[in-house]
Amino acid sequence: MASKMVVGYGLCVMNCPTGISLDIKQNRRYCLCGEDSSMGKLHSTNNNPVLKTVGRQTARLLTALYDRSQSTFTLADAEKITGLNSSLASSLLHKAVSRGLVSRLKPGVFIIVPPELGSSAEYAGDPYLTAVRLAGKAPCFISHASAMEIHRMVTQPQFVVFASSSKRILSRKLHGTEFRFVFIKPEQYFGVVKHWATKQETIDISDLERTIIDGLRQPEYCGGVTEVAKGLWMRRKEVHVAKLVDYALRLRVGAVSRRLGYLLELYAIAPEIELARLRASLTATYAPLDPTLPKEGPHLKRWRLQLNITAQELETVRTT
Repeated sequence: MASKMVVGYGLCVMNCPTGISLDIKQNRRYCLCGEDSSMGKLHSTNNNPVLKTVGRQTARLLTALYDRSQSTFTLADAEKITGLNSSLASSLLHKAVSRGLVSRLKPGVFIIVPPELGSSAEYAGDPYLTAVRLAGKAPCFISHASAMEIHRMVTQPQFVVFASSSKRILSRKLHGTEFRFVFIKPEQYFGVVKHWATKQETIDISDLERTIIDGLRQPEYCGGVTEVAKGLWMRRKEVHVAKLVDYALRLRVGAVSRRLGYLLELYAIAPEIELARLRASLTATYAPLDPTLPKEGPHLKRWRLQLNITAQELETVRTT
């Protein structure tokens, strides 16, 4: 008497003319395939490895998400796609996490783990996109050193993802990556552009000029003023000086105007009319050129700065 075939589902890598396609990468295709557990055989495949076991509801969920080109999803998305109530959908996702099919970014927010990663559940996807997902519904844009990296203003790899938001969001570490959220006032939310994080999804990032301004306001999130100066010099041909000055004056932070004016003058990037706009906004108070360094060094009256970085050191960025 023939044994009854017990069918499960797996994500398979193969040439798959039939079945449900989940992803296509060059000559590889990922499909949902029936597996005969009683015989140890995998149907509709030329290869035999099953990367991850999935059930019908999970297969339905993953297929729908791939059809939408949606790698990140919420519990509410899972409920809507599967038709399950909150409790059953939560249980389904808990099992999917334990099997390495999806990874939990935060309570109620998940991301699909690519099949080629095997059983790993330590996956956060694109770090910039993940930062935006961690912010939830709060307005948020990638900023500081992370924006510098996107704008090709750094020469060293970055290990912390920075984002600015007009809502206070707790920083966190997720799967080895630190996500740090910087609070800004609502009126300081400007200078933002769209950036393609993936082929299907865009995120907000600070534009080139706002990135420089943020770096001069909070150099500690960019590696110090010298790193910001290096980025400014690297992108000097693309930066709009008038917009830089506009942003500095709009932010209304005196230390930013002082540092910006000094660097623009040192590198001979700005015309005198723009430098004059910055000088006209200064008060008698002095600020350190780099607040992350000891307050020492000569004072420069023209820019009301204490030069705790030498001009010679800043000049060296021209050769890097």
